[in-house]
Amino acid sequence: MKIATAKDILLIKETHNLNLFEIALQYEVSNSDLDQGVIVDTMARQWQIMKQAITLGLDPDNQHLHGKILGREAIKLKTSFESGKSICGETTSKAIMYALSTMEVNMAMGQIVAAPTAGASGVLPGTLKALQETYHLEDSKIIEALFVAGLVGMIIAKQASISGAKGGCQAEIGSAASMAAAATVYVLDGTMEQSFDAAAIAINNMMGLICDPVAGLVEVPCHKRNALGAANALLCAEMVLAGLPSMIPFDEVVQAMKQVGDLLPACHRETATGGIAISKTAKAIEARIMNDE
Repeated sequence: MKIATAKDILLIKETHNLNLFEIALQYEVSNSDLDQGVIVDTMARQWQIMKQAITLGLDPDNQHLHGKILGREAIKLKTSFESGKSICGETTSKAIMYALSTMEVNMAMGQIVAAPTAGASGVLPGTLKALQETYHLEDSKIIEALFVAGLVGMIIAKQASISGAKGGCQAEIGSAASMAAAATVYVLDGTMEQSFDAAAIAINNMMGLICDPVAGLVEVPCHKRNALGAANALLCAEMVLAGLPSMIPFDEVVQAMKQVGDLLPACHRETATGGIAISKTAKAIEARIMNDE
């Protein structure tokens, strides 16, 4: 099975009457020597790792969960949420909290799942775990959604990039938000077209976002951008499910993202030589880290 675009997938749907999960699974089978059971079990293990990272990041006893700049911020959000101070509502507040939690495990060199990258690893699990709790979804449904997210990410990787070093942060957090938006629509029983619309809007919302990591570390601004990615995914899914379509097709949005990424100067593509990475405070943080080492 050959898939390079959303258009290819929509054609398969018309000719074979398959949903996004089924197409993703068949794609994996046709491009590997593994059977469906093994492939699904492998994805199930990825979901377990995602959940474990969320739990670990929110464990108040894990005081060692620090990067070189940040640490223990998700637990502060959890405390605020549990005290009834949430502004965003339960699902979105949990999604951003879980996204931050996952990223803190990543910053501490713990085990996470790149989705699609380590620097964007909080968006998808944060979104799906929050949805699972709100809508009482079985793990099996979430695992299907992970296949859907992977399918969207694969198209982006083929047509553009998922690398901040190549396409800026739009290629990492933007892609992760796109994947999570499509997965959200899927678990809430939207159509295939709606999944791609949500994915398109999510990228549109982050088009042109640069990659400017302070001290070259995946902490600032990456950590909080994962929270933004999760919130973006949910709002895009909500708009689409309410009947607000993307005016630009997903494939064209991905092409636009590639064009924008190609135009970004090197200083805005993960080199820590532009954006906030060269601000006065950022350079002071970098100097402190260098001295500590």
